[in-house]
Amino acid sequence: MADALDLRHRLPQTWAIVQTLACEAWVACRVASMTRKLSFDQVALVDEAVARAIGGCAPGRVLRIVEAKIIETDTAAHTARIEEQRRTRTVVLSPTDDTGLRMLFARLEAGDAAWVDATVDRVADLLHDDADLRQAHHPDLPEDVTKAELRAIALGWLARPHDLAALLQFLDQQDDEQASKTRKPSAVLHVHLHQAALDTGVGVARVEELGPLVLDQVRLLLAHANVTLRPVLDLSETIAVDRYEHPTIVRERTAILIPADAFPHSTSVTRRVDLDHPTPYLDPDSGGPPGQTGDHAAAPLTRRHHRAKTHAGYTVEQTGRTTFEWTTPHGLRRRVDPTGTHPL
Repeated sequence: MADALDLRHRLPQTWAIVQTLACEAWVACRVASMTRKLSFDQVALVDEAVARAIGGCAPGRVLRIVEAKIIETDTAAHTARIEEQRRTRTVVLSPTDDTGLRMLFARLEAGDAAWVDATVDRVADLLHDDADLRQAHHPDLPEDVTKAELRAIALGWLARPHDLAALLQFLDQQDDEQASKTRKPSAVLHVHLHQAALDTGVGVARVEELGPLVLDQVRLLLAHANVTLRPVLDLSETIAVDRYEHPTIVRERTAILIPADAFPHSTSVTRRVDLDHPTPYLDPDSGGPPGQTGDHAAAPLTRRHHRAKTHAGYTVEQTGRTTFEWTTPHGLRRRVDPTGTHPL
């Protein structure tokens, strides 16, 4: 009842979309519950942003928009909630089971969790690649040991920091070129933010794979890393090449222009995609025009959707730099643009 009343009286633009049956009702109800603590003026800003997206975007993307707008409308309150949640950080051990194993649960900063995961993965790979190392420290391991088992064993190495430091130092001496990578793992963080946030030091950033964060949270993600800033890409122009494969710069620019899978009703927002030529590539030797491959003519698709487009009878026409019109094998037509998927 509270959700219905909030939608009717506090989120009128979103309510209008609900009444046309153009969105899932449960998503609208979730928006209402997430914004309940905002004032009438604050919730109006969220309502305007949600109404533009809820009719076409996947539920996950709509809820991320809500999260970002909640932070934007009341940054001080959100910061206070973050500080309160930080007091819930903890590490918990489960009881020992009948085989002598225990579960370890941890709630910690996202950046620290990522570094721990990267270190565990690195040690697991070392154990996997070096049979002598496995035999010396874990002679009971079977030959067909799995990556999951090795990761669990690698986490145990973190409980013996002197052994771990000695292992990494030995690798440093063994391979100078690899030394810097071993001492400090590298990571790439894609952060999207408004110029005003850079000018004032206050604002909301969208971090790929994580969602909306205040700038202080972004700083914590980078607290123990060597930071290298890469130039901002100017997307006002296009880059094209005379070959079939998409070079790295084209992939990077396309990921910024079109951060989501371009297939109708897709929920994927990731860089792990194939780049498809919406207009089939024609070899220049067979009369193909120059500059067929570029950020002006690329559709990011997950592997499954790429195969559907290639083999299952789906066709697509790129009508704008970020707009695609799809036709299904049954003749249904859909437009995919930055606001989501829309029936035609």
